[in-house]
Amino acid sequence: MTSKQRAYLKSLAANMEPIFQIGKASLTPEVIQSVREAIDKRELIKGSVQKNCLDDPREIAEVLAERTRSVVVQVIGRKIVLYKPAKEEDKRKIVLP
Repeated sequence: MTSKQRAYLKSLAANMEPIFQIGKASLTPEVIQSVREAIDKRELIKGSVQKNCLDDPREIAEVLAERTRSVVVQVIGRKIVLYKPAKEEDKRKIVLP
């Protein structure tokens, strides 16, 4: 992913509300499955890591990206943005520059 593409995705994510939260239990199989379903449907998702979660948000983002086959767009504080393009080009909602 180029820096221009990453900047474009960051601009799209700036106005998004987080759709998933990672809490005290950190990454459970249920959380990973729900993130996988959300990213398959939306392509670009934003989530937050709660204060009671002791794990590092960057590490959580990397693990989530690996398990959902997505890309970490950014991690700012406790907010995570992930991107995964749709498998079929005609179903893509986001077209990267």
